[in-house]
Formats: sequence, structure tokens, C-alpha cells
Amino acid sequence: MLEIIKAIIYGIVEGITEWLPISSTGHLILLESIMPFQTAAEGGNISEEFFGMFDVVIQLGAILAVVVLFWGRIWPFALTRAEREKEGGTGIMSYFKRDIWILWFKILISCVPAAVIGILFDDVFDELFYNPTSVAVALIVFGVAFIVIENWNRGRRPRIRRLSQITYQTALLIGVFQLLAAVFPGTSRSGATIVGALLIGVSRTVAAEYTFFLAIPVMFGASLLKIVKFGFEFTSLELALLITGTVVSFIVSLFVLRFLMGYIKKHNFKVFGWYRIVLGIVVLVYFGLAA
Repeated sequence: MLEIIKAIIYGIVEGITEWLPISSTGHLILLESIMPFQTAAEGGNISEEFFGMFDVVIQLGAILAVVVLFWGRIWPFALTRAEREKEGGTGIMSYFKRDIWILWFKILISCVPAAVIGILFDDVFDELFYNPTSVAVALIVFGVAFIVIENWNRGRRPRIRRLSQITYQTALLIGVFQLLAAVFPGTSRSGATIVGALLIGVSRTVAAEYTFFLAIPVMFGASLLKIVKFGFEFTSLELALLITGTVVSFIVSLFVLRFLMGYIKKHNFKVFGWYRIVLGIVVLVYFGLAA
């Protein structure tokens, strides 16, 4: 029962931090040090490799929250007569929502840099950078970046104010920024893509929405990769923890996504920058004292 409670707490933290640009990895590493699962070596029923898979796969709950909330914006097929008439096509082409298909092609282009590098070097990056010091540095550096870019953008009119204005070149550039999160844990996938989008003239609302949609293939692919590497043989406790964390992450993400979309219409991202800096310092101090 204690392990299930831990999984609930992990799911809450994941659901909150996955969408706010404050690094879910940084929070989960800190949480793991304070509240680790009991592994087989400690008399438990959880393998040593489980957490490395668990903290990625529970992101599937967060993905499902995006799908549920934005279904009408991301489903590319026109099934009702009214939808087909709106598309204006004839025959089979009337069943395809052209604008949404174009959006998905752009999203897939944004996925290419992180997908290629992640598949080739995922284990290398985990070994080199999946540690408290690297995470803390990434938290602080991108926290400063948020503040600097928001100050630089003050008074500027965004060049891209609608999703349809994102070009394939812009999509690729956002994908390059997302690559930073694939390489350096603690950068925050949403943080990296939002910073990159703001820097190239995308409005806050569009940057956040595109980041949400981009998360669907990215996080699904990352979760599948981790499960394949871990293997599909779970103990009953491991499966229960995975399901619990995923369901809780989904429920919490529903509220967080709604909050964030409302927040950024009236505020900038500087508060998240300051939070990242403080958290990075806390991580450095905590693990420095622990050492």
C-alpha cells in the first residue's frame, strides 16, 4: 500500500510538472531521492531498472489528457456530414481535414531531430547527464533563458499568432530546440520548445498549444522505447504502480493544461524562470549536502 501511495504522489508531480515548463525530470529525480520505491535489493518486489522506465511511461497519462482536451483540434478525419461539407472536398477527400493533416506533418518534422538522436544515443545521454548536477544546471540555465527572452520580447508583436502560420522551417527549428531536452535532463521538453518558439517569434499561446500537440508523438515514442528496453515482464506490483501513476498523471494533467492555457493569456513565463532557478539551487544544495 505504501508503494501505491508513492505512485500516486509521483503521478501528481508528473501531471503538474510535465506541462508547466519547470522540468518533470528535475522534480522526479528530487522526489526519487526523498521517496524511492523499495527495490528487490532492499527486500521489495521492484527491479532496479523499474524507476528509469516508470518516470517516462507515466507520461502516457499526460498525453491522454492532451488528446481528450484538444480532440477537435487534432483529429484529422471528418466523419459527420457537416464536417465533410465544411472541408469542401469531394469523394474520399472530403473525409480528411486538410489543415489538421498539415499540422501533423509539421509536428512530425519537429520530432525528427529528437527521434534520431534519442534512438541512437539515449543510453549515452542517460549515463552522462542523468544526474542531479546536470539537471540542476539545466534548470538554472533555462530559467535564466525564460527571463531574458521574455524581457527581450517585451513590447514586440509576435510574428506567428496562429498554428497555421507555423511553417515547415519553423517546425524544424522548434524540433531542434526540443532536442536540447532529449540530451539534457532538467531542460524540460515543454520549456525547451516554448523558449525556442518565443525566440523565433511565436506567440505564447501558439507556442504552448504546439508544445502540447508535439508531446503526443514524442512522449508516446519515448515511453514505447523505455518499455521495449525494460521488457514486457512486470511483477504484479510494478504493473499496479505503473497503472496508478499513469491514471493519476492523466487526471492531474487535465486541470494543469486548463490552468496553463488560461494563465498565459494574461501573464508571461518569467515566474517559471524564477522557479526553475530556485529549484536548481535547491537541487544543487540538497545533493551537495547529501554527498
